[in-house]
Amino acid sequence: MRVAFVTGGSGFVGGRLIERLVADGWTVRALARSDTAAARVASLGAEPVRGSLADAAVPSGSEVVFHAAAKVDEWGAWEEFRRVNVEGTKVLLRASVDAGVRRFVHVGTEAALLHGQPLVHADERTPLAFGSRAPYSATKAEAEAAVLAASGMETIVVRPRFVWGPGDTTLVPAMAALVESGRFRWIGGGRHLTSTCHVDNAVHGLVLAADRGVPGSAYFVTDGAPVVFRDFVTALLATRGVTPPDAEVPRFVAAGAARAAEAAWRALPLPGRPPLTRLGVWLAALECTLDDGRARADLGYEPVVTRAAGLAGLH
Repeated sequence: MRVAFVTGGSGFVGGRLIERLVADGWTVRALARSDTAAARVASLGAEPVRGSLADAAVPSGSEVVFHAAAKVDEWGAWEEFRRVNVEGTKVLLRASVDAGVRRFVHVGTEAALLHGQPLVHADERTPLAFGSRAPYSATKAEAEAAVLAASGMETIVVRPRFVWGPGDTTLVPAMAALVESGRFRWIGGGRHLTSTCHVDNAVHGLVLAADRGVPGSAYFVTDGAPVVFRDFVTALLATRGVTPPDAEVPRFVAAGAARAAEAAWRALPLPGRPPLTRLGVWLAALECTLDDGRARADLGYEPVVTRAAGLAGLH
């Protein structure tokens, strides 16, 4: 029986990944830094391994490590992003080599390429954004580079974009809360194109990468053809009985407000978080269309869930 070690297993993608691996007959062990996380991964069929990324010990006998844990946020201290996303990944890489792991599959993100520009039919040749002003983007770029440069085992990166589907406790709930509070606006109108990735398609790409990925490679995985951002978000919110307003704000206005807010919060500092961030504007207002041709060619990747079926499953 194949054995996998999963980090981030109590989260959205990691939890769905555990379910898929268990259904496929894997023995799954999952890092859990709290009692709540341990109970969550156990309920999904994994054996909890208590610890954190700072001191992760990969269980012996693990064939594949799936690294889904990260600090995912639009705002926060640079030191915290670096501690979790960069240093935590490096600790896990070393522990994986020490445990004799054959293959390390890292959950990446298109955000690692973002420094304020649209991504138009981007593929894996697009440079990582090491100098991004967004800490999430910059540290995920550093983490990905560390993974692909690691020696002693085979390493692969899989980059889903705009992950959605059952079990999402972050993205759609946050947008719904903005609508319900009266603060939701379409930045730049929201009529640009975006790639998306149902959570089951993201997980399918990760599982394929464990078997077929070319070592040292990164892969985008998507739902297929891009969709108009505004149309898709409206459809997603409708699955929760929420209708977004038509209110819009020009992109240059939102971008300027985000820069000013971030500067104020870092300089003073102010409590809480800025009402708008650079990364938030980039993710909501810029085209992001990705070419998943490499995944289709190397991995035999095809989406296992269509957008229509995925949306129907959320009602």
